[in-house]
Amino acid sequence: MSSILNADLHCHSVVSDGTLTPEELAARAAANGVELWALTDHDEIGGQHRAAQAARANGLKYLTGTEISVTFAGETVHIVGLGFDPDDAAISQGLYETRGGRGKRAQEMAEGLARVGIHGAYEGALRFVGNPELISRTHFARFLVEAGHCRDTPEVFRKFLTEGKPGYVPHRWASLKDAVQWITNAKGLAVIAHPGRYKFTANEEYALFIEFKAHGGQAIEVVTGSHTPAEYVEYADKALEFEFAASRGSDFHSPDESHCDLGRLPPLPGKLTPVWELLAHRIQ
Repeated sequence: MSSILNADLHCHSVVSDGTLTPEELAARAAANGVELWALTDHDEIGGQHRAAQAARANGLKYLTGTEISVTFAGETVHIVGLGFDPDDAAISQGLYETRGGRGKRAQEMAEGLARVGIHGAYEGALRFVGNPELISRTHFARFLVEAGHCRDTPEVFRKFLTEGKPGYVPHRWASLKDAVQWITNAKGLAVIAHPGRYKFTANEEYALFIEFKAHGGQAIEVVTGSHTPAEYVEYADKALEFEFAASRGSDFHSPDESHCDLGRLPPLPGKLTPVWELLAHRIQ
């Protein structure tokens, strides 16, 4: 498959913190010219069979997907899994356990917001949740915008939901080793999502890449809605340096919130190995 394939291998539905159903996402991807698609809900694979069926109905090639929350060097890092068996028991159990901490964290976030005069945030956030197991900062952000506390979700994160702010509560996620092995043992391929987003020093990023590779990780996202054009170039070079395949995905969540729509990214730089070349046998 060509490196200029319009592949979108990172987006979210109502099964986690997106606002569209898997079926609506498949139709939008097809309308935007996507040729290969993956739904990558946070710590959840409950929408995979729906997404695959919707992809077929819209003439899209499909890869199974998820985005696993990992704690590394005190930061939350996201690992995308692609092309795995969605019925694998170990990855299902691992994701279930990872989701388990979100409810307690959400209650603590609401308590922090209440201390600065914002009451009912937990109940308000729940109104935006398709899956209560996956209540997240995004759902709180939507409530705070609706309630008039902020103009948009970026303002919410700046004022309330980042470290040091009233609604911020850290959470310890899966280990990097566990996440990569859940994916690879289920016959999938692990990808570091939007590496440019993490606040790592050069040494910490190097350690992340080396440890990820040692556990069996094989790719990083290069062209993503979370990267700047300069970061496309930077992480293309990093992919070559560490001998990683390259992935591409919008990280689309909502027509009203996302910086980049499905299928609207530039192509991968041609010198890279596209991740879909390694997953050709897993494409549905």
